[in-house]
Amino acid sequence: MNEKIEEFIDYIYLEKKLSLNTKKAYYKDLLDYNDYLSQKHIYSPEKIKKEHINQYIELLSKNLESRSVNRHIVSIKAFHKYLNRQGIIKENITSNLENLKTGIYLPQVLTIEEIDGLLDINPETSLQYRNKAMLELMYASGLRVSELINLTLDDINLEMAILRCIGKGNKERMIPLGDIALDALKKYITLYRSQLLKKSLTNKLFLNNHGKGISRQGFSLVLSKIAGEKGIKKVFSPHTLRHSFATHLLERGADLRSIQELLGHSDISTTQIYTHIATDKIKEEYDNFHPRS
Repeated sequence: MNEKIEEFIDYIYLEKKLSLNTKKAYYKDLLDYNDYLSQKHIYSPEKIKKEHINQYIELLSKNLESRSVNRHIVSIKAFHKYLNRQGIIKENITSNLENLKTGIYLPQVLTIEEIDGLLDINPETSLQYRNKAMLELMYASGLRVSELINLTLDDINLEMAILRCIGKGNKERMIPLGDIALDALKKYITLYRSQLLKKSLTNKLFLNNHGKGISRQGFSLVLSKIAGEKGIKKVFSPHTLRHSFATHLLERGADLRSIQELLGHSDISTTQIYTHIATDKIKEEYDNFHPRS
């Protein structure tokens, strides 16, 4: 069945225009699924029955959180849907397969004071000017890391203070840039990017020390190093800047639909998670300051 999995992965990557990371996640999930089926001596899709899938999900549930199990379920359902559409199986036995119920996941968010500390960078070298521009842009725009590292010079309009982003599903969105992020970008692009470019001809916006586009891992290392230097104790990821961007906008009265557009969420229910974080903040303020709380 490995061959069918490979064909499916190629299909979702090329036809559905999913990201490389999503492709890898699907592939890993389906390899695990295939390993389980092989243990049951099931080697062809038409031999899979509902009870096999239910038993596999039950096994996963013993070792993984519901959110992780649901990711496997999504991968399995997509694979079976593909097999059915290709005529490889007559019936899609996963069409009524439901996700497990999960609690509300509240993402990690930095306070405004922590953000101010993180972005308080006084650059001296070309790499430090790049770092300043990257972090300011991340917090100013709410970009995903994959979106940030794939930006090119053509995506930035310094005169109009606007950023063009190609997000998930190859969807384009325009994001305005604040003065601080814009100033950091101008300095990096006009004065320091050429020092990193060296002999490279790449059009990527953010470069590493070898003149190539910075990688996801490279950005994570930069963020971890700066956070350590600033004494930020929270364990957080690059995505935390995106969560902080959305939460701080909502706390200051931004419209949820506008935040959805800025983040590039296709479904507003994904954006609504930030209302729970903002509500927690309001409750904290109430408890701290109301005389009868």
